[in-house]
Amino acid sequence: MSRVIFDSSNHDIMPKQSTSSSRSNTPATDKDAPLKEDIRLLGRLLGNVIREQEGEAIFHVVETIRQTAVRFRRESDAHSGAELDKLLKKLSREETNAVVRAFSYFSHLANIAEDQHHNRRRRAHLLAGSTPQQGSVSYALTKLKENNVNGAAVRSFFKDALISPVLTAHPTEVQRKSILDAEHEIAHLLAERDLPLTPRERERNTELLQGKVLTLWQTRMLRYTKLTVADEIENALSYYRMTFLRELPGLYEDIECEVDQHFPSKSSKHSLDGSPCVQMGSWIGGDRDGNPFVNDETMRHALERQSSTILDFYLEEVHQLGAELSVSSLLVEVDPQLQALADAAPGASERRNDEPYRRALAGIYARLAATARALGATNILRKEIGPAAPYGNPSEFSADLQVMVDSLTSHKSGVLAKPRLMTIKRASEIFGFHLATLDMRQSSDVHERVLAELFAFAKVESDYAGLSEEKKIALLLSELDKPRLLFSPYIPYSDQTASELAILRMAKQVRQRYGERAIRNYIISHTETVSDLLEVILLQREAGLLHVEWDGKSKSGPAVAKMELMVIPLFETIPDLRLAPEIMEQMLALPQIKPLIAKQGMLQEVMLGYSDSNKDGGFLTSNWELYKAEVRLVEIFNRAGVKLRLFHGRGGTVGRGGGPSYEAILAQPAGTVNGQIRLTEQGEIIASKFSNPEIGRRNLELLVAATLEASLMPHPPNSKYAKRLAEFEKVMADLSDRAYKAYRNLVYETPGFTDYFFSATPIAEIAELNIGSRPASRKSTRRIEDLRAIPWSFSWGQCRLLLPGWYGFGEAVSSWLEEGDSKEQKRRLTLLRAMYKEWPFFVTLLSNMDMVLAKSDLAVASRYAELVADKKLRNSIFKRISAEHERTVDCLSSITAHKERLANNPLLARSIKNRFAYLDPLNHLQVELIKRHRKAAAEGKTLEERVNRGIHLTINGVAAGLRNTG
Repeated sequence: MSRVIFDSSNHDIMPKQSTSSSRSNTPATDKDAPLKEDIRLLGRLLGNVIREQEGEAIFHVVETIRQTAVRFRRESDAHSGAELDKLLKKLSREETNAVVRAFSYFSHLANIAEDQHHNRRRRAHLLAGSTPQQGSVSYALTKLKENNVNGAAVRSFFKDALISPVLTAHPTEVQRKSILDAEHEIAHLLAERDLPLTPRERERNTELLQGKVLTLWQTRMLRYTKLTVADEIENALSYYRMTFLRELPGLYEDIECEVDQHFPSKSSKHSLDGSPCVQMGSWIGGDRDGNPFVNDETMRHALERQSSTILDFYLEEVHQLGAELSVSSLLVEVDPQLQALADAAPGASERRNDEPYRRALAGIYARLAATARALGATNILRKEIGPAAPYGNPSEFSADLQVMVDSLTSHKSGVLAKPRLMTIKRASEIFGFHLATLDMRQSSDVHERVLAELFAFAKVESDYAGLSEEKKIALLLSELDKPRLLFSPYIPYSDQTASELAILRMAKQVRQRYGERAIRNYIISHTETVSDLLEVILLQREAGLLHVEWDGKSKSGPAVAKMELMVIPLFETIPDLRLAPEIMEQMLALPQIKPLIAKQGMLQEVMLGYSDSNKDGGFLTSNWELYKAEVRLVEIFNRAGVKLRLFHGRGGTVGRGGGPSYEAILAQPAGTVNGQIRLTEQGEIIASKFSNPEIGRRNLELLVAATLEASLMPHPPNSKYAKRLAEFEKVMADLSDRAYKAYRNLVYETPGFTDYFFSATPIAEIAELNIGSRPASRKSTRRIEDLRAIPWSFSWGQCRLLLPGWYGFGEAVSSWLEEGDSKEQKRRLTLLRAMYKEWPFFVTLLSNMDMVLAKSDLAVASRYAELVADKKLRNSIFKRISAEHERTVDCLSSITAHKERLANNPLLARSIKNRFAYLDPLNHLQVELIKRHRKAAAEGKTLEERVNRGIHLTINGVAAGLRNTG
């Protein structure tokens, strides 16, 4: 990354910008030279904007701070550090906000340049014709073939698999859509510079880039009003327009070609026809857990907007296809089915009589327009040529497109289907008319309260909540065997009960209107018992989502039952994870439940929460308990003959299950993937992964490749490996116990730790930032237990400690290594090094922690500690944290044999290291602004909006600079 951004005259640090028409003359020895060139260019353009818009004086202030920060980071010069601190403290309010904006925007621009460089390097690799890149589908297929996996197994995988990224709205996404749109344009222009351009074209490109950077500078970075659920829905839909609508169908085509190339088939049928193994999911508009603003209307609105988005895409693409397919039947024959499709189209025109494809597309467009109106669309851009019946379902639309494909193919014109027609057809199979599956989620305690009220009013049980677990199960199963409902339309239920039942009824309507894939999952937060699951099954019956066939004669209950929504437990805390296998074993064994699971295709999903388990037990224990739960769940499901699908509730930070998805999937225990996986994409990670179409496609391919590899790669069957794995797991169990005690002792058992956390991090200021529709805490308390895991991790990232991603590891490993004599200690270290070399789980664990430690900075964190008024408390806790950080770094270095962080990923190491110089001023200013803000609040003075805005701007900039802090 460039260390010169605002002043392009400092050529001693960075080579001059190339004046050639392309980058073909970049020295081959410096693969990062184009990246440096891009960052230098964007920094220069940003500097121009600051000078022109804010004046020479402000530009000089910003540039002086930048140079001092760079010098401090590059030379570890104490004098430069003191000088930087002095410069920042004497800034006026106007200067402060200008500096914050400058460094924040640079972080955003640097991210764009890095994404473009990733794309550039990948294309260079492909053009060189080298061996397939790790993480590509081609690499996975090559590896499978080398391990004697045949083509039939691969094709069967793609036929049955489900790989589902699920977009969620959480209070860590700090970017406005307007900012994302401007950055998207900058990325497009930057990519254009890699093409051969004439000097005038390059000059024009630079002018356009300057204009877009100016637009960025003049666009408000912060939201001044709280996000609504509707806003979050629109933000998520922008990523479909940017990336998913085109890149997912394109990825399918690439995968199909790769499969046919690696495993040639005699069949002319395409390898992946009718098998949308990658399907998008969403929680936005359906996740009610802790969000009082989600109800039946937000759920209806979510599906209406999703449907409008995909139908707008179909309408536009069909219109464009009509302009392209000018094929004349006077020159080329067509299939009878295609001719029939053309003849059925409204608005016959003599001048189009010989153009059956255009006529057929006019009919398809008319039916799509009618479908869009039927599903709630009110603004169709182009009017159809005549009335037509709406499509009954997406399959009818897809069948019409297939008629066109078949006709073109059978008359030697198949190549005409490739550019656009096949993309629309693939999209129709992937997205249907619903775009993405909307999950429903609610907390188990809410279901209990609703049913307690229903039972009480129905005179079935006056104190349901007070029953033992055994009696609850007995009552729920008994009610499931009865044909009558508990609900009565003549009883005035509480607002909560009425709302919950309305939401379930809306789910029924949504499925009828948009198709079964629109809503098919109901997730239960805080699942702690079997009754938590049975409650939601019974509530489905109250809304007509549980279908029971009665023959009128049977005394033993219903003959057949089927749930429209799969009931999915979410195990979040450490105790919940430990109970998960037992709960699922009991559930799968219930006679009334077996037929329901059979109707689901002998498939059951279980969701595992990474965030709360980390907040509850720390990084090491959370990962270990998740691993153990998965292993035991596989054993239980295998015995029951039920296929397990795991839903991984991963966040952006390593402390919340973040880190590279490819490595995370490959590190899953054997038997836990099996072609079925869902995982959440949250916070600013969504923007990082999917705002650039090429990066987005690469991330989607990584998910497919990892799932393919993890599902089909043979696992070592020999007893020697099993014995070795058992030894590793025994060590891990010991380390986990030690880390758990260390973490719990600090966070939950240290007097005053809560006060320290609320003072030494910007948690209070984050709660005020308009970055999500949900509150930061589940309850109005300052207890760590009630705080959501997301702002918990986000706050530690802002103060550069990132504590949830490493704390406890150093104490666990060092204390374990110190036991025994020197010979035993050496043996133990050798064993840990073997675990690092041989065990994917441990490799991924340490790799993620390595990245977190590379982003942490104790010197910066110490500035935040100064915000704690109680000096004794401040010194005591920060000293403990610092000592554990040092232990963790030392232990990690001993195991990996690398003293430097990210030694195996030098590009990321350089990126992080060079970002520090631009993050330092933001962190220092954030501390100063928080001091002013809190001092004014304590003195009862009117809070300055400019100070508040400055704090929020620094939060945005730091989040952008660290990239995965949410």
